[in-house]
Amino acid sequence: MAPWRYNRHQGVSLHSDRGSPYCAHDTRRPLKAHGLIASRGKKGDCYDDATIESWNRSLKVEAIHGECFPTRQDTKKQVFEYIEIYYNRKRLHPGLGYVSPGTFEQWHVA
Repeated sequence: MAPWRYNRHQGVSLHSDRGSPYCAHDTRRPLKAHGLIASRGKKGDCYDDATIESWNRSLKVEAIHGECFPTRQDTKKQVFEYIEIYYNRKRLHPGLGYVSPGTFEQWHVA
């Protein structure tokens, strides 16, 4: 979503583990078609995925842990709201000097 929102999808990477769904042609083909880069952790390097694992933990603990979503649309709505409303605009990130990613981007990219 975000790469298209900001019209900056060329060179953006999708980081995943080395599971077969992420290595399959059905996954890689659309990534290539849209100029996205598939990034997978190195074999046997548990630290290689640290950033995405941290993100996954935040999403699971802060947005979906213990929730029961009646429909797929409800799940998508919750994930979207967590990312776009809370995580990017309100959640303070220690690695960014305790500001939100949105604020950090405004200060450094715009």
